[in-house]
Amino acid sequence: MWKWMLAAVIFMPAIEIFGFSYVAEQVGGMNTLLLTLLTSAIGVAMMRFEGRKAMEDAKLKADSGMMPGESMAVGLCIFIGGILLIIPGFVTDIVGFTMLFPITRPIYRILLLKWMKKNIKNGKITIFKR
Repeated sequence: MWKWMLAAVIFMPAIEIFGFSYVAEQVGGMNTLLLTLLTSAIGVAMMRFEGRKAMEDAKLKADSGMMPGESMAVGLCIFIGGILLIIPGFVTDIVGFTMLFPITRPIYRILLLKWMKKNIKNGKITIFKR
C-alpha cells in the first residue's frame, strides 16, 4: 500500500504538470486556468448534489432497518470524486468526474467494496456495532 502511495506522490504531480502544459499549448494559459477553476466549481456543486442524494438513501435504508453499506460506499465515492475535482489537475478531474457520475460510479463502488471486504477479512478493518 505504501509503495502505491509513494508512487502516486512522485508520479501524479509530473503527470498533472504534463497535462497542464499540453492543455495550455492547445487552448492557451488563461483558458487553462479558467478551465481548472471551472472544473473545481462544478466538482463542488456535483459533490453537494450527489452527496445529498447518497446521504438521504443511506438514511432511508438505516431507518428501515437495512444496512446502508452500499449507500455509504456510494457516498465515499462521491466524496473522493469531489476532492479529486477540487485538486488542480486534469487527470484527477477525469477520475473525479467518473466517480461522481451515476453511470460510471458503480465501477468504483464495486472496487471499493471488494477492497473493503478483503481488508475486513484480513483484519485490517474492524467494524464496531452499537
